[in-house]
Amino acid sequence: MAQRMYYFHIIAALITGLAGLFLFRLKEQKSEILALVGGIFLLFGLALTALFFPVEGFARAQLLAWVAFLYFPLLLLMGSFYLWDQNRLLAIALSMLLLVVLLVGVDSFLIEPNWLKITRLEISSPKVEEPLTLAVLADIQTDAPGEYEKEVLKIVREENPDLILLVGDYVQVRDPEEYQRKVEELNRIFQDAGLSSRLGIYAVRGNVDWNSWSDVFRGLEVKIFQETETIDLGPVLLTGVDCVDSSNPDLKVAGGDKFHLVMGHYPNYSLGEIDGDLLLAGHTHGGQIQLPGIGPLLTNSLVPRSWASGLTEIEPGEYLLVSNGIGLERGYAPEMRFLCRPEVIFLRLTPAQ
Repeated sequence: MAQRMYYFHIIAALITGLAGLFLFRLKEQKSEILALVGGIFLLFGLALTALFFPVEGFARAQLLAWVAFLYFPLLLLMGSFYLWDQNRLLAIALSMLLLVVLLVGVDSFLIEPNWLKITRLEISSPKVEEPLTLAVLADIQTDAPGEYEKEVLKIVREENPDLILLVGDYVQVRDPEEYQRKVEELNRIFQDAGLSSRLGIYAVRGNVDWNSWSDVFRGLEVKIFQETETIDLGPVLLTGVDCVDSSNPDLKVAGGDKFHLVMGHYPNYSLGEIDGDLLLAGHTHGGQIQLPGIGPLLTNSLVPRSWASGLTEIEPGEYLLVSNGIGLERGYAPEMRFLCRPEVIFLRLTPAQ
């Protein structure tokens, strides 16, 4: 995979270099229209090369990110230099577009991935007899546990919620030995954070978690759901859904008379027959990239795009909450966010008036 991506960059660099030679030859002919048309075709050629290059999954998204934030800006820069003497207004327009692309890149790669937000929500239900505050943490998904994760857990501790729910994907590392080291580092961060809550702390497995994922919580008072199970917490019922079960859109989960919380990593399970009042999920990261009027571009789930981020009332009195997550997709994926900040969610359950 890495070798194929290396070949892509060689091809893209050659295409961009040829574009520079093309513009240099056109400079004598003063043909700005031909230069613009050529630039557009080159851009589409680069994008198509990224889309159809023989790589899979998130690697293709990374190639598209390289096109958008490296090769496209280089084309814009060359175009603005070429047109400066031929068509000053058009050259300025290309320079402004270049600035916008660079600013989006800075925001996406350097600012938003660590620009944590606190999301506060409230749901009222006749099944709730006393106010409860839930803390929801999804997709910590780190490959280098450190100050960022410490700050996340500090925020949760200071909120002093009644219930803490951890919705999978804690460490994402390919090498088995390195994975175990990072799990131990994250465990120490959890140990030092001193999290506690009146009704307990509960965790389910995510799709990037290895068999030793529960070591993240070794020595802590955290209830680990190794399989789908429902427990009575007093004021509410809580069902922890196994990772494989949470990917099943035909899952069936029974409920009861109490307010029923259901937590699973994938949101797919919400399409099944779930007798729950509030369903919790992660996995989508809110798409990591969202566009106004469109929402998440990529959700990697079966739920409708409008369900893949935030709180949705999927049926009267039944809600689905999908977190944007704390971390990022690692490996070959572009480590970026745009209009989709990472979040810690505090949800208040209150009695219906």
